[in-house]
Formats: sequence, C-alpha cells, structure tokens
Amino acid sequence: MTLLDGKALNEKIAEKLKAEISRLETLRARGPLGRRPKLVIIQVGDLAESNAYIGRKIKFGEKIGAVVDHQKFPNTITQEKLITQISSLNTDSSVTGIIVQMPLPKHIDRDEVIDSIDPAKDVDGLTSRNLKLLWEAKGEGFVPATTKGIISLLDEYKIPIVGKHVVVVGRSFLVGKPTFLAFLNHDATVTVCHRHTKNLAKHSRSADILVVAAGKPNLIGKEHVHKNQVVIDVGINAVQNEVSPRGHNEERPRSTLVGDVNFAEVSKIVKALSPVPGGAGPMTVASLFENLLEAYNRQIS
Repeated sequence: MTLLDGKALNEKIAEKLKAEISRLETLRARGPLGRRPKLVIIQVGDLAESNAYIGRKIKFGEKIGAVVDHQKFPNTITQEKLITQISSLNTDSSVTGIIVQMPLPKHIDRDEVIDSIDPAKDVDGLTSRNLKLLWEAKGEGFVPATTKGIISLLDEYKIPIVGKHVVVVGRSFLVGKPTFLAFLNHDATVTVCHRHTKNLAKHSRSADILVVAAGKPNLIGKEHVHKNQVVIDVGINAVQNEVSPRGHNEERPRSTLVGDVNFAEVSKIVKALSPVPGGAGPMTVASLFENLLEAYNRQIS
C-alpha cells in the first residue's frame, strides 16, 4: 500500500513557494514591486478548532516569506460591519488574498459574507464568481484549496484521473461539491454519495478513486473498498479517548484525530491511502498559498 503523504508534498510546495517569493524580493529591491504577497485571515469568534487551523496557515506563511494578517472579531460583530471590513480589504492594494475562517455565527449569512470578497482576492475559491468558473471549467478562477490539494496529491503520485470512476462521499459546499466539479473537469466519471445514499458500500466499492469528506469518524471500513482502489480521506475528527483507571496512562491525550476512513482496516486492502493527520490537511494549507501567489502574480501583471 502506498501512503499518500500530504505532509511531504506540503514541504515540497513550501520550498517552491519560498524560492518564488525570494525571487520576488530581489525584484522588489530593484524597484518594480512594492509589496510581498499578503493573506488576510478573518475569524469571528474563538473556536479552538479554528484557532488550530489558522495557526497552521500562519506558520506556513511565515515559512515561505508571505505576510499573514490574522484579524479576529467577537461573535457579536454584525454582518454589516464584517462586510464593511472586507470591502476595505478589497480596495487595499497591499492585500493579495482574503479568506474567512468557517464556521461563522448563526446570525451571519455565510454566502453574503463570502460573496463580498473581491473574486480576484478570493484565494479560497468560494465566491459565486470563482465557483461559476469552476463549473464552466475555466482556468482563470481559483479552485478551493482542499479540492486543489486533492488533485495535486494524486498528480504527485502519478495517479491517473482521466477516464477513472471517482466516488465522492460528502456534498458539502466547502469540499464535496467543488471536488465533484474538479474531477469532472479532469475527465473523470463522478458519483456523489451522501447521508441519504442507499447501500453506500456498493457505490464506494465501484470507485477507482474514493474521496471521503463526510465528517463522520471511521465511516469507511473494509466492506467499502477493494484492493485496486485509491482512497483520499479528507475527514478530520477529534474522537474522545476512554478515561483510564487512576494511576495508568495519565499522559494520554483526551482525544485522538481520526479520519472518515478506518485506517487500520482499509490500509490492509487498498492500493493507496492518505493518512489523517498528514494527508489532505497539509495539502489544503499548501494549496491556499499556491492560490495566494497566483493571485499576486495576476495583480502585478
């Protein structure tokens, strides 16, 4: 079984982006450029999970030499004020890309907030404009970072997509739907499954490439896969560990990160599998900054 190592590819992409930003530094020293690529991350609230995701993005940005500005707002911020802040960033020439960390509080309309981002700075690829370009298979848009990362991981391991049957388990706005479109644009035949799909195992076993993004721990087991399959596990779930008797394993973490795929079972069967953590997660971060540099190059051209 081949382990699809997203962490290793993340580091490879980081070196490439770092070299490109260093080249841009040289050009800036000569005069034609006045800024470094800058990502603004907008966060509403203080969820621990969101803080962890943002921390990884900040760390990656620092590694490659990009500027990352984390703007944090209280849960009580109004939608109007949030959109006003985004509008000011849209017109700020020093800002290359803008992302809004999900989730947002219930009183804020996610779609309206995302669509207030200038599509040229929408490096998460989630505005209506960029999703329309993805739908139409036009390359001038930005592909959502997780979806882009999945395709890049398959490319790195020379896993063909054209003509293959891809099954995507999950139909979320952030991952499932854009991933379906991206594979379709790469000439795959795509089936999308979800919580109302009957006989999930029948569908999942029919796939050459199985992408699981359902947000349900260990949803996919040995009965869902076959030996010639490539499996991408996008899920990341914190599962609470059992409390040990007093005096034993005091240092054991309270929770463990697991994917939507039962790694212990599936890894013994399939041809290739991405781990959790260390698979799709690091690729999402790397792909976001690939989009950021692409946005930068478009904005200075």
